[in-house]
Amino acid sequence: MPQIIHFLLLPGFSAMGFISAMEPLRVANRFKGPLYRWQVLSLDGGPVLASNGMSVNADAALAAGEPGGILLIVAGFEPLACYGPALQQALRRLDHEGVVLGGIDTGAVVLAEAGLLDGHRATVHWEALEAFKENYPSLQATQELFEIDRRRITCAGGTASIDLMLDLIAQSHGSELAVQVSEQFVLGRIRPRQDHQRMQIASRYGISNRKLVQVIGEMEKHTEPPLSTLELAARAMITRRQLERLFRLYLNDTPSGFYLDLRLDKARQLLCQTQMSITQVSVACGFELPSYFTRRYKRRFGRCPREERQALKPQLPDQS
Repeated sequence: MPQIIHFLLLPGFSAMGFISAMEPLRVANRFKGPLYRWQVLSLDGGPVLASNGMSVNADAALAAGEPGGILLIVAGFEPLACYGPALQQALRRLDHEGVVLGGIDTGAVVLAEAGLLDGHRATVHWEALEAFKENYPSLQATQELFEIDRRRITCAGGTASIDLMLDLIAQSHGSELAVQVSEQFVLGRIRPRQDHQRMQIASRYGISNRKLVQVIGEMEKHTEPPLSTLELAARAMITRRQLERLFRLYLNDTPSGFYLDLRLDKARQLLCQTQMSITQVSVACGFELPSYFTRRYKRRFGRCPREERQALKPQLPDQS
């Protein structure tokens, strides 16, 4: 019998994440017959609006979906906007019935809120990762493309949904079929889950100096509390003056100025995607004084954190 995969679309879901997950199933069926069936679900059975404005009709409401199989929750910027006791109970009931539960893009946030990711590895879209870690500190949050951990499947969304489905196809029907499906999408290679979501530091910043790449990596890992310039230089086994020269030569910046911008960028994500207070965000990004944090934030983004929180969410584009 074909395997059934349910896609629960939440309002504002990522269309790219959804389509990238569904299309590999269609192509697998084209090559090997009816291996998969899929069902599009919504909370009430009605159409669902994606973050790009596209409306997708649902086959059924969540409560009326076919039994068994895999349920993948596809979400976007505000995954908990429609979360409540009814959805929580429905997901826990499906888990009790043995359904494999998963999340695409920020769908993992819904599972975490329902307490269904405890003790599991999980990933979300990289923009939501810091907020995910802050909101659910007991989870094993990673920045992998996707995670398959027992009866839980999570995926960063976007084109990573293709990689997830290719992995599932290979597990069930062999790597040869996965390669055939991959070639239909003109993919250069099938990415393993360990591939990081973002471009490597060297590519992201257009730099090739190994020591500089190492230091930026340390900065990204240590925002709370931040490391001193001397500590960063010591970790790269260079002097402080050498480190300052590298930043000036390759990035036209100082180590402290670059580090500050990294921490402020993280603060912006937390302000938009969590309910943390401004003071909590300040501490999480390595600022001891909220007043200093507010001044630096306004200088970088043109408005204070409180104004940002009010204005940013409606203006953000699709995460895909």
